[in-house]
Amino acid sequence: MNLHASEFRGVGVDAAAPAADGFLKTAEPRPHPIRRRAILAAHPEVAQLVGYDPLTAVITLCVVALQVAIAAFMGSLGIGYWWLALIVAFCVGAFANHAMFVVIHDACHNAIFKGPVWNKWAGILADLPNGVPTAMGFRYYHIKHHSHLGDYDYDADLPSHWEARTFGHSWYGKAAWMFFFAAFQLARLGRLRGTVPMWGRWTFINAACVILFDVAILLAFGPNALVYLLASFWFSVGGLHPLGARWVQEHFTNDPAQETFDYYGPLNFVALNIGYHNEHHDFPDIPWRRLPELKRMAPEFYDGLKTHKSWAGLLVKFIFDPAYTLYTRVDRSAANKPAAAKVDG
Repeated sequence: MNLHASEFRGVGVDAAAPAADGFLKTAEPRPHPIRRRAILAAHPEVAQLVGYDPLTAVITLCVVALQVAIAAFMGSLGIGYWWLALIVAFCVGAFANHAMFVVIHDACHNAIFKGPVWNKWAGILADLPNGVPTAMGFRYYHIKHHSHLGDYDYDADLPSHWEARTFGHSWYGKAAWMFFFAAFQLARLGRLRGTVPMWGRWTFINAACVILFDVAILLAFGPNALVYLLASFWFSVGGLHPLGARWVQEHFTNDPAQETFDYYGPLNFVALNIGYHNEHHDFPDIPWRRLPELKRMAPEFYDGLKTHKSWAGLLVKFIFDPAYTLYTRVDRSAANKPAAAKVDG
């Protein structure tokens, strides 16, 4: 199918009324495979960007070492300085751990090394400063997010109905949801259907490595070191940190004409280009460092799309603007289901 780039230009989040009683229903196919084919037809040279980037592993080693060094310093101050550990975690550690989440993300797409085994080890290495094992669980369910984008039964990125009904409409509910985002994301995994079981050999290896790392940090540097790392993890994915707005930026929308949004701001430097989210969904096999090059190669497919300018501004808007609810998302499965209020989960 020969499609023009203008067919992929959405009208943005301000173009439609909020979805108050359920997700936006659509029977349209996922846009990203269609756009990928169109881009490759128009710009065959884009295929050269596909591959892997071992430099990501070097960056991972450096960031993990930095986090260990800061944790050691926090530990040397003693548990009485837990408050300082929280401040430093919010201002520094969250950005470091968030970058490691992006490494885990690239590792699950096998975009760091050529073979999947080495990518799994890279993801586990990046997972160590989190204090909580996440890499292998993410690897299992994230691929479904790409293959079943916007499908409630398979996409773990969509909030569960109970989340949306309980927290999704008031400013204080949305603020609580953002603060406890890590817990909510874990809680919704049980509703998914047809996914690869997360409890396997690599899940246990991941858990063992992270737990042993935590014990080593605790014995070597003391409890305040572990407070720092756990707080860095918490703020990196939620905790009312501006980085948490990334989860809103990516797929929250009031118009199914554009269900994925980009952020091209300066925080991409420390967030390893995760803001290039349309580009990533179009080409998940392109490593993070080459995503800006993809945009430069095919500008007619991306320049017309609506974007978000600021994660901090988006966080405030999401919490206080009633146009945003937890139902402000596209759900393909909802097109053939009863109203959301009648669906359990």
